[in-house]
Amino acid sequence: METDKLIDRLAGDLRPASARQVPWRIAAVAALGGLVALALVVWWLGMRPDLMTAVHGKMFWMKAAYAAVLGLGGFLALERLARPGGVGRAGLWVAAAALLLLVGLGSLQLMAAPSEVRSALWMGQSWRRCPLYILALAAPILVATLLTVRGFAPTRLALAGGAAGLFAGGVAATAYGLHCPETALAFVATWYSLGVLLTAALGAALGPLVLRWR
Repeated sequence: METDKLIDRLAGDLRPASARQVPWRIAAVAALGGLVALALVVWWLGMRPDLMTAVHGKMFWMKAAYAAVLGLGGFLALERLARPGGVGRAGLWVAAAALLLLVGLGSLQLMAAPSEVRSALWMGQSWRRCPLYILALAAPILVATLLTVRGFAPTRLALAGGAAGLFAGGVAATAYGLHCPETALAFVATWYSLGVLLTAALGAALGPLVLRWR
């Protein structure tokens, strides 16, 4: 059988994949990854002891919203970058805008505070651990996300991997807020963001290795 005829015969019964397949599969990873991160927080780190009180305060929800918006930005970017020629610019702008807003608010909070407490507001009690915990919680989500995206057809592999890391880091940071008692905006803007950016950097490094076509 001629090659062209063989290809036509093999492709004859193929149907185009639904455009909704990409976001739905990434959303499924988000749901599963969020559950995994939550389980790790409960089993490994433990919930913050004042959680029932904290949920009535606005700072708890501001932290959660910030981390969730970073994850949403990663999701929106990855949903485009998972497709051939995808750009993902809108999602990255969403994450960048959230970061700039919180950095601005955190800076105002520091300037308004007495000089003797600024360092404590910025560093908190857990600045050394916070980014590493977020990275550790994000690692399984990142792996699952990269393996999912590999089944699509990304062409900007490093950027897609970075978006996957941003997405995973945002989901993990949201879950981490259930453990972390820090409340200063400057702390969250610095150390939460660093944890998410470390995950994005890891994703960008792994992207060309995991997502390349085989």
